[in-house]
Amino acid sequence: MPQTCPQCQSQAPDDANNCSNCGAPLAAGAGAAPTAPPTRAPGAPATAPTTGSAGGSTLPAYKFDMNHLTLADRIAAVASLVLLISLFLDWFTASLGGFTGGSASGVSAHGYLYIVFIVCLLIFAYLACVAGWGNLPFAPQLPHLTFMLAATIVNLVITFIAFIFKPSVPLNNVSVGWSFGAVLALIAAIVAAAPYAIPQLRAKTM
Repeated sequence: MPQTCPQCQSQAPDDANNCSNCGAPLAAGAGAAPTAPPTRAPGAPATAPTTGSAGGSTLPAYKFDMNHLTLADRIAAVASLVLLISLFLDWFTASLGGFTGGSASGVSAHGYLYIVFIVCLLIFAYLACVAGWGNLPFAPQLPHLTFMLAATIVNLVITFIAFIFKPSVPLNNVSVGWSFGAVLALIAAIVAAAPYAIPQLRAKTM
């Protein structure tokens, strides 16, 4: 089948490598004519980067599964919820001559207990990630035991300090005592930390 020269449109034999009229290479002998690279706007990258929905990485599908949480995690989650609620219950009561004159919640008596509130929220968020993804969906990954032990111990220490130091009342003959919220908070903080702290203490004493 005759070939058509792409340069001068002259006819050439099927087995010819070059055009007999202008000498241009023909497709059969010299291969297909090179194609020009696609044009792009000045300053644009040569290859457009592929990015996911999260700026370069895509999150795996979230599927909540309680089996991802250990028994210690479940105990800590429930106890931390009780601790969080107890921060807003009555911690201290003031009495004069056997008559109760007023009460104060944990966060109103000790403002630093909001640290416990924040740490409880972090525990809930972290355990939600573990239940849905098995771990944090981003780097760096935190050692599970290290995070839970540190978070629950911080809550226990702060709660214990707030429990011990009663607020002062600038009135004579007024006594300040503990109320239900303070006792509940201390018990909840101990229960949340115990499943992580006790095995570590046993391992060190063996």
